[in-house]
Amino acid sequence: MNKWIICIIVIVFPLLVSAQFSDSVNYHFQFNSTGSINKTDLGDAYLLNNNMRFGIKKESISLNATAGWVYGQQQQKLTNNDFNSALDFNLYKTLPHFYYWGLASYNTSYSLKLNNQQQYGAGVAYNIYDRKNAYLNISDGILYENSDININDTTREIYNTFRNSLRLAFRFTIKDLVTIHSNSFLQNSMNYRDDYIIRSTSGLSLKLYKWLSFTTSLTYNKISRTNKENLLFNYGLSIDKYF
Repeated sequence: MNKWIICIIVIVFPLLVSAQFSDSVNYHFQFNSTGSINKTDLGDAYLLNNNMRFGIKKESISLNATAGWVYGQQQQKLTNNDFNSALDFNLYKTLPHFYYWGLASYNTSYSLKLNNQQQYGAGVAYNIYDRKNAYLNISDGILYENSDININDTTREIYNTFRNSLRLAFRFTIKDLVTIHSNSFLQNSMNYRDDYIIRSTSGLSLKLYKWLSFTTSLTYNKISRTNKENLLFNYGLSIDKYF
């Protein structure tokens, strides 16, 4: 990897470009890049975190594609090389506040000892509270998973399982200045009692100007089968543009 490119990316403050859905806007693009570099006489450390999202929304259906990559080194040793991507859709031709969802995802993570993971599934979701400035949603469904993991340094395992995927998501906006959001998953295996996955991302955004915000995010991942977890905290400035 070209270290000069990494330096340029992480020195420039995080960029977030997004579109807000309305009657005339049906496309949404979002990109966020944050990072850090630490150079001392004892060694170097750097971390790069990129996330991208693209969405299409019509009256009764929405489609979203997401991708993220975390890369890090400490004292010239690899600490993170984690990639995730997902394609999901929501179908709203149901009862009020109720909809169906479908998902296909691919993940690989050096820090979690996850060589490859594919998940496919569907389920239902319900908006417990849905207002312009407040949103609370719960969803549940069944996923089929194909995983290739490292149990330890000498043992590699390839296996399949069905998982129950439970999600809780919320977003609250205070006076159009402060936004708090969270998206958390608990995915228990239906075949192995001690096999579960936890994924959680929470964030806070403080609007400094109509297009400029200060943002923080906290991401936690755990895979019980590899007994590995990671915790990422990011902060910086973001630019919001609506079109």
